[in-house]
Amino acid sequence: MNRSQFAVWLRLLWMFLKVNILSPSGPASIGFLYDEAVGTIMTEERFVEAVGFSNVLPGSEALKLAMFVGYAAGGFPGVFAALFGAILPPTVLMLVVSALLQQFQHEAWLGGFVAGMSPAVAALIVIVAWELFRAGTRKRLDRRVLLIGALSAVAFWFEAPSPLVLLGAGVLGVILFGKRS
Repeated sequence: MNRSQFAVWLRLLWMFLKVNILSPSGPASIGFLYDEAVGTIMTEERFVEAVGFSNVLPGSEALKLAMFVGYAAGGFPGVFAALFGAILPPTVLMLVVSALLQQFQHEAWLGGFVAGMSPAVAALIVIVAWELFRAGTRKRLDRRVLLIGALSAVAFWFEAPSPLVLLGAGVLGVILFGKRS
C-alpha cells in the first residue's frame, strides 16, 4: 500500500461521512455527493452511470452508490472506506431518532412535524431529478432524450417497477445512441 492509495481511501471515508452527516436523506445526498465527487474522483458521465446502476440493482441506493464510487476511486479497499462512511452516520442518527421518538411518540406536535416535512422531501427529489437530467443531457438534448424521458415518465405513471424502467431506458439508450459502425 502506498501513501496515495491511503489518501484516496481517507478521502472516500471523509466524503461519505460528510455527505451522510450533512445530508441524511437519500435523494438530497445524491446531489451533495455529485458536488463532492464529480471533478475530484470521477467524471460526470461516470457519476450518472453510478446513479443509474445503483437504481437498477436491488437494495439500498445509497449503499450501492457508495460501493460503485468507492470501487471506481479506490478498488476494494475504497468500497469498504466508502461503505463505512455511508453506514456510520445513518446508524448513529437512527439510534438517536428512535430513542427520541420513543420519548415523544404520544405528542400531538409530532404528526404536524411529519406533515410539514413531506413537501420539503418532495421538493428535494424534484431538484435532484432535474440536476441528474441536466447532467446527462448537457451535450445532447435532442428528441431521443425527450423520448426516453417521456416513455420513462409514462412507465412510472403506470407504476412500473423503477429497476425495469431504468433497464428499459438503458436498452433504449443503446438503441438510440449506439454508435453505428
